[in-house]
Amino acid sequence: MKTIDELLAEGVAGKRVFVRADLNVPLDGTTITDDGRIRAVQPTIARLAEAGARVIVASHLGRPKGAPDPAFSLAPAAARLGELLGAEVAFATDTVGDSARAVASELADGQVAVVENLRFNAGETSKDDAERGAFADQLAELADLYVGDGFGAVHRKHASVFDLPARLPHAAGGLIAAEVGVLRKLTDDVRRPYAVVLGGAKVSDKLGVIDHLLGKADRILIGGGMAYTFLKAKGYEIGTSLLQEDQIPAVQEYLKRAEETGVEFVLPVDVSVAEEFPDLKTKAPADSAVVAADAIPAGRMGLDIGPETGRLYASKLADARTVFWNGPMGVFEHPDYAEGTRAVAQALVDSTGFSVVGGGDSAAAVRTLGFDEKAFGHISTGGGASLEYLEGKTLPGLAALED
Repeated sequence: MKTIDELLAEGVAGKRVFVRADLNVPLDGTTITDDGRIRAVQPTIARLAEAGARVIVASHLGRPKGAPDPAFSLAPAAARLGELLGAEVAFATDTVGDSARAVASELADGQVAVVENLRFNAGETSKDDAERGAFADQLAELADLYVGDGFGAVHRKHASVFDLPARLPHAAGGLIAAEVGVLRKLTDDVRRPYAVVLGGAKVSDKLGVIDHLLGKADRILIGGGMAYTFLKAKGYEIGTSLLQEDQIPAVQEYLKRAEETGVEFVLPVDVSVAEEFPDLKTKAPADSAVVAADAIPAGRMGLDIGPETGRLYASKLADARTVFWNGPMGVFEHPDYAEGTRAVAQALVDSTGFSVVGGGDSAAAVRTLGFDEKAFGHISTGGGASLEYLEGKTLPGLAALED
């Protein structure tokens, strides 16, 4: 896999460089609420511009239906990128149309442009190879070179991620190189004890990585909405908590395998509950309470791990030399149900081991709760990509960058 260092050594001045970034940031209207992904790719873009490249940045944002949708415009991301670069960033109002072609052709050496959301074109995400390839052909007309640096999308077989690198000389950007380097520390020659913390809403999203990690991790700690399927699998009453009943047999099998292989599987011992999901802009419901994990009342739902569980999990992470964390422990967006996630984040900060926050909501939670990003070993920009890498899957976007 060619690196951006090698590409720069060959010279990029005057050349149009297509950078597939991940600018998929959360928005409140047109206001960016977490610019972590833009800040992560900014160094690669800056290096190319400083070397005299004419940089064309492309990304997806959200899940539009293959047609333009103002709610998913990349205009706010382009403006924020310009602020971080300290230079004007041109913005094309389409992806491969008249505006994109004009903007790309008018760039001078060292200038940067962003084209509109790739997913406004059905060809970007099409499962039909010919349709995807046709869109990749149009994208290729905009540039001379390709740099893949959108780690959060490398697990997708999309036109700009998988098909386009085959049409242009290509290299991996600095962010992708860093992400892969970190993930190798979680799969090759891991320092032990190796602890994994998994949260988030659905257990089905994590089954593959649990299956793979049962042969690699020393401890697996479970929180978030997915924890209630595990508690139900143990025969506990979980009230109206989130449940994927069809996953119970798989969960029971994993618990059995963990016991047989000596992997410590740690579940919540207490949880915060309420009668209904909270309005994120108001105080917690008056009926909010902490109960034992095996005694959730009927009619109540679990919304966070409890304080005793937070202390238990911190103790399980204290001596870990490697920690991977993916998924919040509760509804961290509400201050009354953020303490479990805060406890895990603080445990990683306090740990002397190498800690990796696995992207997605976990990364957003760390920033939302006010933690210094430098206090963690690494904060990934791609939750789904990180999980699939740890499952041992081939990621299309990485395979496409191989020579």
